[in-house]
Amino acid sequence: MSAHEQMRAMLDQLMGTARNGESDRHGVKFYDDTVCKSFLLQCCPHEILSSTRMDLGECPKIHDLALRADYELASKTKDYFYDIDATEHLEAFIADCDRRTTAAKQRLAETQEELSAEVTEKANAVHELAEQIGQKLARAEALGEEGMVEDSVKLMGEIDELRKKKAVAEQEYRNSMPASSYQQQKLRVCEVCSAYLGIHDNDRRLADHFGGKLHLGFITIREKLSDLKKTVEKRREERGASERERSGGRRHYVGGRELDRRARRHREAGRERDRDRGKERERDRERDRRRSRSRSKSKREGSREKSRGRDRERERESRRSRSHRSSSRERRRD
Repeated sequence: MSAHEQMRAMLDQLMGTARNGESDRHGVKFYDDTVCKSFLLQCCPHEILSSTRMDLGECPKIHDLALRADYELASKTKDYFYDIDATEHLEAFIADCDRRTTAAKQRLAETQEELSAEVTEKANAVHELAEQIGQKLARAEALGEEGMVEDSVKLMGEIDELRKKKAVAEQEYRNSMPASSYQQQKLRVCEVCSAYLGIHDNDRRLADHFGGKLHLGFITIREKLSDLKKTVEKRREERGASERERSGGRRHYVGGRELDRRARRHREAGRERDRDRGKERERDRERDRRRSRSRSKSKREGSREKSRGRDRERERESRRSRSHRSSSRERRRD
C-alpha cells in the first residue's frame, strides 16, 4: 500500500464516509446487509487471517474502514445489535475449524504407528512442555521488542526451567520407545489453529508458530467469541423486546435488522424504477425505429413513383415518335 493509500485509509477510519462532505460516497451505508457486521466489530476471520496459511480470501461482504467509523459514531446513540450477528458468524467459523481439528487427529491416529497408552502419555508430556516453551519464548521476544526488558528476562528464566523439564521428559519418552521408532516424527494437532506440531520441533520453530499471525489470529477470534457468548443470550432478549415494542406501534429507534430491511426495500424500489426507466427508453427507441422505417418506406415509394412517371413519359414520347414517322411515310406515298 502506497503512502497516499495509507493516509486515505487513516482518514476514512477516523472520519468516516463524509470526511470530504460526501454523504453517500460509497453508495452503501454501514447498516446495509451487504456490509460485514463482524468487520464493523473488528472480528471478521477474513481480515484477521489474511496473508496466513489459512487465508480465507476476500470476504463476500463489504469491508470499508470509513463504514466502520460511521458505525462506531452511530452506535454511541443507537444499539444495532450487531454483536449478535458477529457471534453467529464466529460460532459457525470456529465450529468448522474444530471439525477440521478433529478430522486431523483422526488422520494421525490412522496413519501414525500405534503406541501404548504409557508411551502416548509420555509423548504428550513432551509436547505440552514444548508448547509452553514456544509460547513463552514468543511472548518474551514480543516484550523485548516493546522495551519491557525486565519482563522478558524473567520469562527467559522460566523458559530455562521448562527446558530442563522437557529434557527429562524427552529422556523418559526415548527410554520407552524402541530405538528404531524414536526418530519417527510423532505429530500433534494444535488445539487453537489445527496446525501440526512435531515432537522433535526445536524451540525456534515452536516460537515462530505460537508467535505467528495464524496462531495469534485464532487466539483473537476465539477470545472475541468467548467474550460475545457471555452476553449473547441477554442481548437476544433485548433485541426481541425492541422488536416487539416496534411491532406494538410504540415509537422506538430503528435497530440494525430493521435498517437492513429498509435498505433492501430501498434498493429493490430503486431497481424497479431503473427497470421502468429502461422499458420506457426501449419504447422510445422502438418508436424512433418505426418512424425511421416509415420515412424510409415513404422515400422508397416516392422514388419508385417518380421512376414509373419517367417510364410513362418515355413511353408516350416513343408512341408520338412512331406516329410521326408513320404519317411522314404515308404523305410521301401520296
